[in-house]
Amino acid sequence: MTGASLLIYYRVGIGMNRTVRTRNELETDALGFDLSRRLSVGVVVALSGPLGSGKTVFARGVARGLGVRERVVSPSFTLVCEYEGRLPFVHIDLYRTGSDEELELLGLDEILERPAVVVVEWAEKAGSFFRDFPAPLIRVTFAIEGDERRITIKGSGH
Repeated sequence: MTGASLLIYYRVGIGMNRTVRTRNELETDALGFDLSRRLSVGVVVALSGPLGSGKTVFARGVARGLGVRERVVSPSFTLVCEYEGRLPFVHIDLYRTGSDEELELLGLDEILERPAVVVVEWAEKAGSFFRDFPAPLIRVTFAIEGDERRITIKGSGH
């Protein structure tokens, strides 16, 4: 399944499982936008995958769908950016983090509990924080396959 017009029919929660292939940034952005329409405050979206696989583009689509008007960029150096939209949006990039101690100093556990939609890039660097995560959690995994991206979306939680 490919295409920017692809509609994904699922609900946020237990049992959500979908794999989609995108061919370009427009389709990856559209996938994030589509997911955003199903999100609510308190949901955490954990993005994992290699450099250049589309995590920031997907996050930009989520932000656009949440009504964020500011330009959304990867917060690699600031680590956390907050935006206002129809729902509050927190964008976290853990690329430059290296240990659980750093994540604790960052206050990741408190950030994840904010009344917002939280998108975390490089979530694999915070595995211990997501192991028994109490809030609704959507894991989005990106893989590069030639000119396409394989994006798997799995939901868990309440």
